[in-house]
Amino acid sequence: MKIEEYISSLPPSIISGQEVELLDRPLREIFRFANLKQGDVFYHLGCGTGQSLTIAAKEFGARAIGIDNDIDKISKIEKDSKITARCEDIINSDLSDATVILFWFSDEGVIKKMYEKFSNLKSGCKVITIFDPLPGTIPNKVSFPYLLHQTPFIKAKNLKDQIKAVFETECIDFTTAWEHAERYTNAVGSPDAGNDRFLTILQTMMIWINARNLELTCTKEIPAPVKAYMGILENFFNIEVKHLLE
Repeated sequence: MKIEEYISSLPPSIISGQEVELLDRPLREIFRFANLKQGDVFYHLGCGTGQSLTIAAKEFGARAIGIDNDIDKISKIEKDSKITARCEDIINSDLSDATVILFWFSDEGVIKKMYEKFSNLKSGCKVITIFDPLPGTIPNKVSFPYLLHQTPFIKAKNLKDQIKAVFETECIDFTTAWEHAERYTNAVGSPDAGNDRFLTILQTMMIWINARNLELTCTKEIPAPVKAYMGILENFFNIEVKHLLE
């Protein structure tokens, strides 16, 4: 099957990220990356059961506010004077006092609307995304897969410049694609997950193919490791990605 068919077969909650919650280790990495500290007002959009709020408040001293549209998850959050949880649609939420925002969504419609909302926040507000930058922007700081965008946002000249900034390189070879895919898998995956290798292979192929289509790979030829992993995906997992090459 083509990769698009495979993705469409997955539960919508997995595709949207609705059921994916970051573990404590990557949360702490994100907070150190953002230099979260006492006096900050931290928002986690799509906070789930709120572990990020507890860590932000108790370990980093920030005032933590979580927003999620799932009332069951919101009801499980332990609230106190520094932790607030709101059952709301993030598109309609008031974020005016935010100094640091964690935003990890894949829905393009939501991303577009939230980008407009973020653009109107006070100067210096930090918006952290994972893997993908905000539309048309250059991150101020990168520790892949974590990307920090600070208002007012830096506009990217084009998609090529944006990708170069995210991957911090002039061209993407197999090693670069694999390294970044592995960083992403390690950040969002569970230590007990048995499919990390598969996810890393799949993500590597997508990074390299997208770079190739934008003429950002280091060579025009398909490297031997890329050919090999394309074959592994097709022969062992019945997932075909070669058609994505333009």
